Amino acid sequence: MVVSCCCSGSEPKEKPMHPMLHTAVKAARRAGQIINRASLDINLLQVNKKQHNDFVTNVDTAAEAAIIDTLHAAYPEHGFLAEESGASASESENLWIIDPLDGTTNFIHGFPQYCVSIALSHRGVITQAVIYDPTRNDLFTASRGCGSFLNDRRIRVSRRDRLADGLIGTGFPFRDQSGLDEYLKLFSEMTRVCAGLRRPGAAALDLAYVAAGRYDGFFEQGIQPWDVAAGSLLISEAGGLVGNYTGDSTFLYQHEIVAGNSKQYAQMVQILRPYSRVKTPI
Repeated sequence: MVVSCCCSGSEPKEKPMHPMLHTAVKAARRAGQIINRASLDINLLQVNKKQHNDFVTNVDTAAEAAIIDTLHAAYPEHGFLAEESGASASESENLWIIDPLDGTTNFIHGFPQYCVSIALSHRGVITQAVIYDPTRNDLFTASRGCGSFLNDRRIRVSRRDRLADGLIGTGFPFRDQSGLDEYLKLFSEMTRVCAGLRRPGAAALDLAYVAAGRYDGFFEQGIQPWDVAAGSLLISEAGGLVGNYTGDSTFLYQHEIVAGNSKQYAQMVQILRPYSRVKTPI
């Protein structure tokens, strides 16, 4: 597999995919095969509830095991932070951040909007990213400094300047609904100022859509690192901006995210800042 990579020059050139990214793609496709096979008869799924409105299936765990097995075989010293199995004990500077099936609720209902998300963090900086949509066979990839791609085609964020013209993705709180009233207020406010809001229910895939210019922006609270790690690199490598509701770029572990092209991002931050739950230092 090849991608256009600009790591060693100003203009993209056809080069082999970064080895770590290639391994992540292999892992994502392996998980995708497990998910696609299971989607043929969702009535056979074993579904358990982790907490309110938060489900896990035997497919989540099997897909996660396949991903970790593939990555661990290639990089046994690396650490892992995965949605189902949590964090592994490791002193490595490299940490794989994994969501084996983002959009589980969609999956168990047969709604085809879900994905595999894999990112590599090196010393706290996301350097490799894969988001794979197995239902459409869409593969989103990025290596830091090399651009973002959809099925080997370079992608960029949208060029729409005005939030009034923007199609914005979001997600509703579903685990902890204590802030639902406030979120509905925000939802109402954002609805009034943009062209449309969409809530398909798979944050990682939503972020990939921002990178590809399908959405002009995205925001959500109550999210986890594995929901946003890969998508954040896709967006930044596609020319967009990512941060928390205050516009701070240190968002990964802060459970809120806003993303978009530079103009949409700035306008969204102005609206979202009062709703931020991130405590700022005095």
